[in-house]
Amino acid sequence: MSDTPAPDLKPSFRSDVTVELVKHSASDTDVLWAARVSTAGEQSLDELSKDPERSRGLINYLMRDRHGSPFEHNSMTFFISAPIFVFREFMRHRVGWSYNEESGRYRELQPVFYVPDADRKLVQRGRPGKYEFVKGSEEQRELTARTLENSYTQAYEAYREMLAGGVAREVARAALPVGLYSSMYATCNARSLMNFLSLRTQHELATVPSFPQREIEMVGQQMEARWAELMPLTHAAFNKNGRVGP
Repeated sequence: MSDTPAPDLKPSFRSDVTVELVKHSASDTDVLWAARVSTAGEQSLDELSKDPERSRGLINYLMRDRHGSPFEHNSMTFFISAPIFVFREFMRHRVGWSYNEESGRYRELQPVFYVPDADRKLVQRGRPGKYEFVKGSEEQRELTARTLENSYTQAYEAYREMLAGGVAREVARAALPVGLYSSMYATCNARSLMNFLSLRTQHELATVPSFPQREIEMVGQQMEARWAELMPLTHAAFNKNGRVGP
């Protein structure tokens, strides 16, 4: 593939994130056979053929008393499209996670950039550790969109100029900002996902408050919706017990 972008390739702007569950081996039954091996040994395999609803209480007990390891015997792989700054926050979550991200060394990066939509609160009030975000004025919203779009366009033109001049992709990418969209596969288990959600989403049932950046919360909410479909009893117990990862 040529290092020179197509001449008519122009920057485009988005305000959303997308999350696709591409592969999984995850169910409430996985929690039950893993937990019951403690007392039933090889007979714990019987759980594979039983309705997990009959053991709703056991799942709640494990969550409540933070017996976490039975929640690790499952796997979910998500394909995520989001701005680069979201992925840099993701990388703080290392235990129980695996990542593979699109590489600017090996492919020509596409000019798709993040601009906040009208629902994104723009203004921070208060000091670090004790602040809130408010919507901001129409003037601030116009300033944000205009400035970001201009900056993105200039940065992409610089990237394209370097590629056209024969500069390596891994060098030319340094001109691009963290508002550029990237894509990655992220694989986790229910325990590591619950820890992520406890820190990266706000929820009325959470006993420990969290103050995530909105863009990574958007990713977390979509991941949670897909996980809840796979493991509804585990998800319900997570909510019932204050959304604290076991």
